[in-house]
Formats: sequence, C-alpha cells, structure tokens
Amino acid sequence: MLIGKPMDKMTLDELDDIEDEIDEEEERIFEQYRKQRMAEMRAAQMKAKFGEVREITKADYVDEVNKAGDGVWVVLHIYKDSIPLCKLLNQHLSLLARKNPQVKFLKSISSLCIPNYPDKNLPTIFLYFEGDLKKQWVGPLNFGGMNFKCDELEWMLAKAGVLETELETPPKPEVKDVMNIAIKQSTINDTNSDDDNDWN
Repeated sequence: MLIGKPMDKMTLDELDDIEDEIDEEEERIFEQYRKQRMAEMRAAQMKAKFGEVREITKADYVDEVNKAGDGVWVVLHIYKDSIPLCKLLNQHLSLLARKNPQVKFLKSISSLCIPNYPDKNLPTIFLYFEGDLKKQWVGPLNFGGMNFKCDELEWMLAKAGVLETELETPPKPEVKDVMNIAIKQSTINDTNSDDDNDWN
C-alpha cells in the first residue's frame, strides 16, 4: 500500500491496488465480526434453554433444583391456586421466564412439594444458584399485596443477582422507617446536649 502519497498523484494501477487492499481488509474484519457474533449467539442459545415456568412435585425437586447445572439460577415459587397473590406471582413469573430464558423458573403447589407447609407462608419464592439456596421470600408481606407489579419482582430478582434488568431504579420507592429514624435522631440530639441531667 502506498502510504502518504496523495490520491490525486497516484496512477490508476496504484489506485486499483489500494482499492483491492481496502476491500480485502474490510472483508477480513467483517468475517471476523461475523464469526464472533455467531459464537456469541451460540453461547446465548446454549444458556437460553428454559423460557417457561415448569410445574414440579416433591419427586422432581432434586433433579430440577439441586441438579439444575453449573451457572444456573433457579427460581422456585411455592404456591396455592386459592390464594390470589400466588396467582398474580405466577403471571409475573411467566412473563419473566420468557424474558429470561437462561433462568430456570419453577412452581410447585405447596402441599405437593412441602407437606404441611402453612398457608400463611404463601407465596414463597426460593432462589437457588448451582443447587444452593441463596435467598428466600416467605409470606405475602414480601410482595406488597395485589398491587405488586412485574417490574417490582424483576427488580427483586435482579437485586438478588438472578437476572439482569434494564430498570435503573426500583419501580416502587423503598418505604422509610420514620419511627426508627426519629428515635435515632433524638438519640443523636440527646448525646449532643450540653445539659447532663435533662430530668431536673
């Protein structure tokens, strides 16, 4: 390649040589990019093997949860159909399963998975990574009632490390414990007081 020579000073043969070199270089770069992209797509396809919420029983538990595989997150929802919040969570989990096919989403009716599991603990979500329990949410207070949105569940799962999200902030602002803040503030004010005996 004739570097530094202005194009208007080059012969037609020199211009043809440069065009051939540019075309070959662009083609080589494009081919390299195509191979890299194909490898990324194959890797994503290998990871994306779930995509739905599967129903399991106690007999399936070991294979589906403990032996889920290396690098696999499992989200297990323990539920009962007669509890409206459980139905709502099942809907949210179905949406998230389609959106995150690399995560294994499971559900199980409480009486079929954990005998004598109390209804007051429903819904319950267990999060496993490579067969180990990493986090659990037990009972309705963790989900905020029937106004609980899919984005809120997505945020909770992302915060736990289960999946990635495009949400930049929590969909629902965290509730401040005003009582504890006031107590702490009054304690700070009391310790900063010049008067040693406030009771007189």
